[in-house]
Amino acid sequence: MLQKFNPKNENTKIWVKDGLYPRSEAKVSVFDSSVQGGDAVWEGLRVYDGKIFCLDKHLERLEASAKALAFAEIPKKEWIKNAIFETLQANGMKDETHIRLTLTRGEKVTSGMDPRLNQAGPTLIVLAEWKPLVYDNQNGIRVITSAIQRNSPRHLDSKIHHNNLLNNILAKIQANFAGVDAAVMLDVNGFVAELNDTNLFMAKDGILLTPHADACLHGITRGLVIEIAIKFGIPVIERNLSITEFYAADEVFCSGTMGELTPVVEIDGRKIENKTNTKLLEKIHQGFSKRIDELSEKLPF
Repeated sequence: MLQKFNPKNENTKIWVKDGLYPRSEAKVSVFDSSVQGGDAVWEGLRVYDGKIFCLDKHLERLEASAKALAFAEIPKKEWIKNAIFETLQANGMKDETHIRLTLTRGEKVTSGMDPRLNQAGPTLIVLAEWKPLVYDNQNGIRVITSAIQRNSPRHLDSKIHHNNLLNNILAKIQANFAGVDAAVMLDVNGFVAELNDTNLFMAKDGILLTPHADACLHGITRGLVIEIAIKFGIPVIERNLSITEFYAADEVFCSGTMGELTPVVEIDGRKIENKTNTKLLEKIHQGFSKRIDELSEKLPF
């Protein structure tokens, strides 16, 4: 499911540092920390019908990630919101839009690893594009188990939503060569962590299960799925889960801002067979659609 270039994005305006630039002129310095070492944090935002989904939750996580990386300066939430709103308004975007929000440590005075070389303040990038959901929510996706282990908190904590994505990219490369859509990444003990880009859930005998958020991102959509399931009276268990258990699941699906809720129909060539005919995903998806509207912030234009 390779994303394609949308001609509507050819002349979009992108926010970099302190204002808007045409797509062809939107650039950061070769001395920017994102170029020097992937030293940046990011969020993916989705715009629905004149509203941004879970905007405050995403900005809170962006700030928490920047604090974890000891950014010397973090822009105020309202300033970031204004940059987002200005970008969307300049592009006439009110729906079917994905925003890649990036905050880098900023430009260095000379190349090097030391954050003390960053003396120009952070760089905010608001990259908004006309873009559909990344996965096919109707037909689902096929995945493999990756040989690439998901980072543990002892290495590069996945709770930090950072731009150093090579761990995930290596797993995605494996998926590409295998001709599937994504890769399941295991933790240090061999239990399922998440996909290379989204969180994972499985249903078995009417119970919803998901891995502990130890070696995976505590996704915002993941949290909403758990909240909705509990509200609907669906038992939810967070525990260590092996890939073997996913093979035998009644339903498997992934969750994330850019893909919403997507069925996983095959793992390592094994079809996910819903022999009990449970429809937990269908029920949760109904609740999720309602929460999109309730948890979205209306655009001021």
